[in-house]
Amino acid sequence: MILLNVSRTRRRRLGVAAAAGGLLAALLTAGPAAAIPDPGDSPAAPKDVSRSDQAEARAAVKSGDIPGQDEIVHSANITHVANIPKDVLSGFNTDLAFQGKYAFAGNYDGFRIFDISNPKKPKTVAQVLCPGSQNDISVSGNLLFLSTDSSRSDSSCNSTTQPATEKSSWEGMKVFDISDKRNPRYVAAVETACGSHTHTLVPDRKNVYVYVSSYSPNAAYPDCQPPHDGISVIKVPRKAPQKAAVVGFPVLFPGEGPDGGGNPGAPTNPGVSKTTGCHDITVLPSKDLAAGACMGDGILFSIKNPERPKVIDRVQDNVNFAFWHSATFNQKANKVVFTDELGGGGAATCNAEIGPNRGADGIYDIVGKGDRSKLVFRGYFKIPRHQADTENCVAHNGSLIPVRGRDLMVQAWYQGGISVWDFTNSKKPKEIAYFERGPLSTDQLDVAGSWSAYYYNGYIYSNDIAKGLDVLKIDDKRTDAARKVHMQELNVQTQPDYFD
Repeated sequence: MILLNVSRTRRRRLGVAAAAGGLLAALLTAGPAAAIPDPGDSPAAPKDVSRSDQAEARAAVKSGDIPGQDEIVHSANITHVANIPKDVLSGFNTDLAFQGKYAFAGNYDGFRIFDISNPKKPKTVAQVLCPGSQNDISVSGNLLFLSTDSSRSDSSCNSTTQPATEKSSWEGMKVFDISDKRNPRYVAAVETACGSHTHTLVPDRKNVYVYVSSYSPNAAYPDCQPPHDGISVIKVPRKAPQKAAVVGFPVLFPGEGPDGGGNPGAPTNPGVSKTTGCHDITVLPSKDLAAGACMGDGILFSIKNPERPKVIDRVQDNVNFAFWHSATFNQKANKVVFTDELGGGGAATCNAEIGPNRGADGIYDIVGKGDRSKLVFRGYFKIPRHQADTENCVAHNGSLIPVRGRDLMVQAWYQGGISVWDFTNSKKPKEIAYFERGPLSTDQLDVAGSWSAYYYNGYIYSNDIAKGLDVLKIDDKRTDAARKVHMQELNVQTQPDYFD
């Protein structure tokens, strides 16, 4: 692996042949797109690509249009300060959470705790084997929360794969006591309808409310019946987490019939996911607001009553958005960035064929106040560097970089790497820094790259699906002020008021 402070300019002529080859076309049009992999226990298998795509990827490496295989390149204002490879947990690396001097990293096989008191030399504190995709992770006080979105034989960490058609199968939320970081203790499990693909914490003094996002019901699944048009709400008493329980299932997309009232998807809206639940929710407790990325819909809702969230506004983009994946508020809470996970995160969508507006971020201004607030579309952002057709690349998880007066965000793009961008002007977003590796392979499309890239206490932390934990530092006058902001805890989907 070569570390370069790259001076060359990445050219943008790569990759117009993939759709014609059939692989990409199938991924982009075949029904609802799912986050990778579509709920299961095993990572997605590599996908074959055409010989012409292989040849084009190799030619692009040779000409310098893209980095070499596993070669690291970055803008001059980014420094790669550390990489910790995967160890005992060999599955996909997923999301990240932070508390004090610790980082918590999800993995399809469980989770890993790092001591990041010295960000340049992270140390492993614990690795917990507890399989079940995708192990989305959050922390609050002495509690750690883990999502299971694959059908298991039971709720234990020794469970095995079991078909979702069997009534005894289990999916849902797991709760651990992390008062001893070296020895996390499993204390509770709560089964939820259709499992838990992701979750979002709404903490208060005595309880932690958990919004559970899941989707893709099926009449053959006893515990995941259509219409699945809402979210599960779990209440977890801090002093008695073993009493955690579902306290409601608010319907976010009311409608008559078996399909509820969400986006109908194809054939009404070709290439758009049918809404059968939510993929991810971000809450802004300081404003009693939440933004939901719900497959075919984006929503803004009030969480003044955390057990009974109320939808304020709802938007669709049936031209350029295939799968509403995640959401991020700006600091003033007058904008929301929604991501589109075109192709489910397993396709090469950062190329000339797809263009700049699909598989991108959509920037929406929040106009009006209170229950009269409206989401108004302003523009798209997508990384300006084309990737090989052997690289999965699409908008994914990111966080704000807290600077007063600016809207700055760091974001993961799978094998497209990590992008730092400015959306202060909603209509004219621009990238200001980047970091990426060359393709994992030029022979096949492997699912790899940065799943989550978040800013925490002066550094950027990225959980790379294949390569492990990366730590980056950005030195730029536009972001330097963020170093003064120190958090004691950060779950990005529970977005803090950084300046309170």
